[in-house]
Amino acid sequence: MSRAVVFAYHSVGARCLSTLLAHGVEVSLLVTHEDSADENIWFDSVAAIAARHDIPTITPDDANTPEVLERVAAARPDFIFSFYYRKMLGLPLLELAPRGAYNMHGSLLPKYRGRAPVNWAVLHGEHETGATLHEMVAKPDAGRIVAQQRVPILPNDTAFEVFNKVTVAAELALDGVLPALIAGTAPHLPQDLAQGGYFGGRKPEDGRIDWRQPAAVVHNLIRAVAPPYPGAFFEIDGERLIVGRSQHEPGRSARPGGAGLYVDGDRYYADCADGRVLRLLSLIKDGAPLSPSDFRIRFSGQLGDGKHFF
Repeated sequence: MSRAVVFAYHSVGARCLSTLLAHGVEVSLLVTHEDSADENIWFDSVAAIAARHDIPTITPDDANTPEVLERVAAARPDFIFSFYYRKMLGLPLLELAPRGAYNMHGSLLPKYRGRAPVNWAVLHGEHETGATLHEMVAKPDAGRIVAQQRVPILPNDTAFEVFNKVTVAAELALDGVLPALIAGTAPHLPQDLAQGGYFGGRKPEDGRIDWRQPAAVVHNLIRAVAPPYPGAFFEIDGERLIVGRSQHEPGRSARPGGAGLYVDGDRYYADCADGRVLRLLSLIKDGAPLSPSDFRIRFSGQLGDGKHFF
């Protein structure tokens, strides 16, 4: 039986940990994160799975301290796996796994290395993404590829919907290659790093909408950060409104007077700088949906039928 130490968090971590257990891998230690009170915890818990299987679990602030290295060494892993663990693992830690250390990344490497790969792929209007299991080396997301699974990104998919697909893709990729990995016969294909780049994390303020952008750019931003992520937003008189979802309206013409949001009947629309129109399927204020009728009452002085908000 192969033994592994697993560094994991989030839904991908939960599904991949379950996959290891289903294949009979002995997980001798789980390293995960404490949930933050400041974060919207909408994803699955690896700690709960570990508790059900009596797997020893630790939640260090720094995984690369001598104390953690000593704990991992004592667990005698054949493999180390990282499944959406949020911190880099240093070489001294990776070298404790004689049969290799592997990470599951939420993109089709070498594209979208680094942070928030699903959100960046949606923001850039990609038509597909996926999950990649790769060797961990000193440089993040740069090791040889062991397995990949592709998923489509549909034109109106939000990042949350794509992330759910990537979670399944990660499970399929690991499930498919794990027998060969354990047997020592899995392929290890070098990455051509010139075919992709690194991306950083995103902040809530990065979701601010500029209606002067083309409709495709605005639409991609809305779906890239749609709830449960912080959301794309604009402000009226200092009050923040989040656009929950949008879609292109190819049969509707932009109105004179520039780009911006307006109400027509019981629907929200936005004219964009390229003359194309988006239908805004939901607006959210203070965490609750805001209907067009309520919008009229609240913002009657700023935005009425046919009047743009700039």
